[in-house]
Order: sequence, then C-alpha cells, then structure tokens
Amino acid sequence: MAVRRAEVIGRLARESRIPGAVADEAAAELGIRRRQVYVLVKRWRAGSGVASDLLARRSSGGRGRGRLPEEVEALLLEVIRSRYLTRQRRTVSAVYKEVVRQCRIRGLAVPSRGTLERRIGQLDPVASVTARQGAEAARVLRSAGGEPPVIEGLLEQVQIDHTVVDLEIVDERHRMPIGRLYVTAAIDVASRCVVGLVVTLEAPSALSVGLCLAHMVTDKRPWLERLGVSGVWPMSGKPREVFTDNATEFKSEALQRGCDQHGIKQSYRPLGAPHFGGIIERLIGTMMKMVHDLPGTTFSNPAERGDYDSQAAAVLTLAELNKWLALAVMVYHGEVHGTLKQTPAGRWEQGVAEAGRPATVANETAFLVDFLPVERRVLGRQGFTLDHIQYFCDALKPWIARRGDLEKFVLRRDPRDISRIWALDPDGTSYLQVPYRTLSRPPISLWEQKAAVARLRELSRDQVDENALFAMVAQMRQITEDAAGKTRASRRSLRAVERRSAIPARPSPTIPVPPPAHDDGTVATAVPFEVIEQW
Repeated sequence: MAVRRAEVIGRLARESRIPGAVADEAAAELGIRRRQVYVLVKRWRAGSGVASDLLARRSSGGRGRGRLPEEVEALLLEVIRSRYLTRQRRTVSAVYKEVVRQCRIRGLAVPSRGTLERRIGQLDPVASVTARQGAEAARVLRSAGGEPPVIEGLLEQVQIDHTVVDLEIVDERHRMPIGRLYVTAAIDVASRCVVGLVVTLEAPSALSVGLCLAHMVTDKRPWLERLGVSGVWPMSGKPREVFTDNATEFKSEALQRGCDQHGIKQSYRPLGAPHFGGIIERLIGTMMKMVHDLPGTTFSNPAERGDYDSQAAAVLTLAELNKWLALAVMVYHGEVHGTLKQTPAGRWEQGVAEAGRPATVANETAFLVDFLPVERRVLGRQGFTLDHIQYFCDALKPWIARRGDLEKFVLRRDPRDISRIWALDPDGTSYLQVPYRTLSRPPISLWEQKAAVARLRELSRDQVDENALFAMVAQMRQITEDAAGKTRASRRSLRAVERRSAIPARPSPTIPVPPPAHDDGTVATAVPFEVIEQW
C-alpha cells in the first residue's frame, strides 16, 4: 500500500500547487479521501522520499498514557520515590501495600498492582539500581564512555596499582605460615612491559608506591643478582606520566612532591570509570591466576578454595616469592600479547630502536628519598625530635645558629628504618641525612616505634622518653623471638620477625683501629707483606 501511495503522491508532491480536481482523482485512485491526499503529500515532502514515509499509522488507543486521576498518579510516584527507590530495597508487594494504605487514608481510588509494576518498569534502570544498590552495582548498566588517550612512546604513561597476593607465605627461619603479602606493580602502557614490581608485608602506602617507582627507574641487574635470578629484565627508566586510581596513597604529599621533583606528571582515573585502568587490572589478574598454581594459594574467594588448607600447604618465603615473580615476569615478557600481536619484550626493543633507551637513575636511595613520607618539625638546639627520638649531626650547626629565622623543616624518613631522617635544606635544593643523636641505638621500624609507645601508654607511662622507648622495643623483640615457632598461634610473632628483617641493610661505619704500640709507648712501624696473592 505504501508503494502504491508513493507512485501517486510522489508525482503530486513535485507540483507547487495541487488543485482540488487533481486531489480528487488521486483520492479515487488510492481509495482515500481528498483530505488524506493532502496529509500524505505533506508527509512525503517532510520525509526522506522513500515509500516507508507513507506507511499507514495506527492509533495506539492511548496505550502508555496514564489514565489515573492526577491525585492518584502523584501519590503513586511519591510512594515509589520514598519507599521503592531506597537502599532498604523493599519488595513490590510491600510498596503496593503502602500505596493501598495511602489511597484509603485520602479517600482515593486504589490503582491495581499491575499499574504500580508498570510505573516501576518505566523508571530509568541506572537511576533505579543506583538508588537501591549503589553506584558500583549500577556500573555494569552504564556506558563505558570516553576513550583513553593513545599512548605510543615507551614510558609515556605507566599505570600503577596494588593488590593482596592470593598466597600464604612462610617465615625464613621456622617455615611457618605468616599470612599474605601485598604487591605493587607498574606496567608501561605502550609496550605492556612490567617496569616495576614490589612485594611488601605492609598494606599499600606512599612508601610502597615510592619503592615501586624506585624499582622502575633503576637498572634491575643488581636486584636480580641479589635474588639469584639469571635472566634479563631490561625494562627500566623514568616515566613521563603515572596513571593511578584515586586511592589515598596516590594523592599523598610524598608522592606529589617526588613527582614534581623529577618532572613526572600525575594523572588519575575518572571517578566511576575503572575501565581507564584496565591495563594494570588485567596484568594483576594475570599474575594472580599464575599465583593460583603455587602451593599455599588462597585462590580468589572461599568458594573457589573449598576445603583446601592454604596455610598447611604454604612453602614459599618472601625471598622465594620475589624470585618466582621475577621469573614469571620474564616469561610474560616473552609471550605474544593479544593486543600488541607481538611480545612485550619485542615491543620494548622496537621502542628503544626508535627513540633510544629511557634514562635510568644511578642512585636508587637518593631517588627514593624524594618519595618518602613527609613530616615537618622545628629545628632545636639538640637537632630534630621526631616521635620521641632525637636526630643530630654536626652539619646542622650552621642552621641551628640561625634557627630563629627558619620555618619548620621538611623531613623525610623510611618507615622501615627510622634510624636516620633526611632534612630538606632551607633553600629547598638538597637533603641532608641526619642519624640518631645517640648512634648506639639500633635501627628500628616505624611500626615498632608506634607499638612501643602504645605499650608504654598501657603501662601508664605518661612521659615517654627515648630511653624507655628503645628499652621497650628491645623487650618486645625478645618476646617476639621467644614466641616465634612455638605454636601455630605465633604467626604474629613470626610476621613481626619478618617485618623487622625487611629493614634495609646498611654498611656499618668503619672505626679506624690504632696501630700496635711497644712497651715504651712508641708506635710500631708497619711492615709490608712479602707476598700478596692476586685475585
């Protein structure tokens, strides 16, 4: 019928004026009235010139339009808003009972339950699920939206994220389970290469981010040698941009100041758009699937784990897990990536050939200092006092002399070893390393210091001094050593020992030994060795 109409109406629509006699002839040919002829001509001219423009239009009979009185319609919408669209997630039956109750109180006609269900069905699904279950539940209903920027150059953008490792580990000494670890990983978007990887006993923090960045920017060969791994991991260098989620540790002052110092741009995922961090999320997911093949895995959830005893099966230590992860990353770099259609290692070498090898950092410690947690303190005559511990060195004396003109100093310290701090000079150009004022104190971690202070408070010690603090740390260490390994309930003690062993090792200062003296007090003359073996 539309095709027949198009043949006649299309011819008439080309005319600027349609006389009544001509319209009557067309109406007789099509079996319609003259008025319909003019309506079809108007539809043809307003349409796109195809036969479907003249399809017959049937009345819906008012379907889809509300026939309820305005008062009932308003009451229905109000009850849906106040009762249905809430986090209490009431059922349709409960909401309908409220509708009936309200209508009877106001003397209104009660609508059917089907009417209520149709009104609920007309709600925006995203808004409805958000109101009843939260934004996260509604995320799957939303469009992904937006396109991540195209990244082509090596280290142009690096994505960083954390996760808890699905694996129980054991301590080095007693080989007893001490719990799960945290991994912080960094991936280069252009090459899909893993450029930074750090495993810690501590929960994600600004320090773990700084450690990952330090691992990223330095040559990994010395680290691999310490692990006893023979292999190649050449992916290192300073990134131009770090892309993360909006977690607190990624917005810390320590990370912001460090990135500003080294010219690294910080970018964050848009809120509610986790797909922007899909590359690092997929890497972490791949790593955890590989971890599930190790003895002691906790799998992804209790249902998947079943009756598998993760603690009884645990065999790997922290060092052994680090070694296994390093080897796993090397294997990953040699496999063809589905998106790149080549290996990440091959894509890295291609990028190096095109733009040169990225610049690395020679001094890892100096770089890490710029990312350590920040504290601010006033300089006193005895140096700095930080958490009941005094720090001093002779290099502070010029600053002490003019301390009245100076503001609070920016101090940085490594929570794993608070035996030294780094003080930013008043000009803001460099850091000065400041040790304990009492050099005989042992290195301790920040968590040990906090635990000792808390214990002293429990003992009603209102005044916490440095001597009492270190005495308590020594006492707690002894208790931990005695308790470790006695029962399975000593996991906390074993974990404490492992955390203390994570304190970075530093060479002890060499003390010059005086030459031997004769009985008369004269100093003996040193005699050279006759033979020196060459190595």
